[in-house]
Amino acid sequence: MKQHEVIISLASNENQEANLAKAREQLTQLMEEVHFTSVIWTEPVNTSRKEPYLNQLCKGTTAFSDGLLGEVLKETERRIGRVHNEDGIVVIDLDLLSYDGQRHHLRDWDRDYVKNLLNELS
Repeated sequence: MKQHEVIISLASNENQEANLAKAREQLTQLMEEVHFTSVIWTEPVNTSRKEPYLNQLCKGTTAFSDGLLGEVLKETERRIGRVHNEDGIVVIDLDLLSYDGQRHHLRDWDRDYVKNLLNELS
C-alpha cells in the first residue's frame, strides 16, 4: 500500500502540554515514521483570549488519502475534547499542512513558528 508523506501542525491554548501529549500519542498510532519537532509558545492572533498557544509540527507517513486523513484528524480532535465554540478555547487543533508535498492551510505557512519548526523536519 502506498505511503504518503504528511506534515501536521498541532496547537492548543488550553491545558496545552497535556493536550499536545494526547495528540502526539494519537498521531503515533495513526501514522508510521512519525517525527515531532520541539514545541514553541506563541501569542494568540485574532482572538480576545490571552492564553498562549503551544505549537508543534509532526511529520509522518500514512496510507490514508488526504480526505480521509482530514476526517481522522477532526475525529482525533473531538476525542481529545475539542468542541467548536465562540469563546476561543482551542483544546487541540490538528491541521494537515502538507500531503505528498501539496500544501494545505496556506496562511499557516507564513507563520513564524511554522517556518522555524519546518527546519527541524528536514
